[in-house]
Amino acid sequence: MRDKVQIIAEAGVNHNGQLDLAFKLIDVALEAGADVVKFQTGIPKLVMSKVAIKADYQLSSTDPNETQLEMSEKLTLPLEDFRKLKIYAEKRGILFLSTPFDIVSINYLNDLGLDCFKVPSGEITNLPYLHKIGGLNKKVIMSTGMAELYEITDALNILIASGTEKNKITILHCNTEYPTPCEDVNLRAMITIRDELGVGVGYSDHTLGIEVSIAAVALGAKVIEKHFTLDRNMSGPDHSASLEPDEFKAMVKAIRNIEKALGDGVKHPSPSEMKNMPIARKSIVAERKIKKGETFSEENLTAKRPGVGISPMNWDKVIGKVANKNYEEDDLIEL
Repeated sequence: MRDKVQIIAEAGVNHNGQLDLAFKLIDVALEAGADVVKFQTGIPKLVMSKVAIKADYQLSSTDPNETQLEMSEKLTLPLEDFRKLKIYAEKRGILFLSTPFDIVSINYLNDLGLDCFKVPSGEITNLPYLHKIGGLNKKVIMSTGMAELYEITDALNILIASGTEKNKITILHCNTEYPTPCEDVNLRAMITIRDELGVGVGYSDHTLGIEVSIAAVALGAKVIEKHFTLDRNMSGPDHSASLEPDEFKAMVKAIRNIEKALGDGVKHPSPSEMKNMPIARKSIVAERKIKKGETFSEENLTAKRPGVGISPMNWDKVIGKVANKNYEEDDLIEL
């Protein structure tokens, strides 16, 4: 990951199984200023059984009579389409990423030359999957929705033991509910993950709006992942909890501003405020007329703007000195 926050535009399955929509999503991600556009790659029959049930948010946004497998088969692109998407993304100048949900998909994406792999929250307790990913020794971004800290630790250790260097792994705090209620975000857990495990961290955001992603950046997130869609009213399980193009663009702009505002952490006057020092600070001046030879005292001195003379921080050094000339009220004191 680069020093700046890596913003991942999560297209996921918001292409609704249509390649032309997937291409449009790449265009939108690029226009919004994302660094990465990410899809999901999987062979439904290898990912879920025919009796796998849907989540509540899936039931409310898709046909409640179909199984999770039937729903996924409608939303899945053929493996060969991801080569087309990668080529198109690279031609447009945006990094392509796709989350594999099974071993076959891992192998396929690896053959495509991906140098980073995303582990979704649901696979964090899948040892064979983690072992396969870890054995590639590529960059890894791992989401942690639904996970306890010990489960994250276990998954991290499996990736490392399988051959991935720890400094290549970024862990995303996440909540696997669409949309995530703000009271369930627990953003401070991201800091706990960073401090306890000694890894780079980020946030995979499933809340409505953009403010939580922005807050995550302020807290130290190095990666932000956020779902986006062409139209939130489209049919499909993830559209309603996704950002529309203008919203995603606003999020990117806000994150880049926060990056600038965070600065280097060293407290010093900024270039833009230096010119205001003499205007806002004060100098030691005569509170009334002072005659030459008179002693400076609490009664004849005060501090007033502008700050171009002796600083009031030298007050004790000036008190008791003798005036070497006459002063009118508000004249700057000289020694």
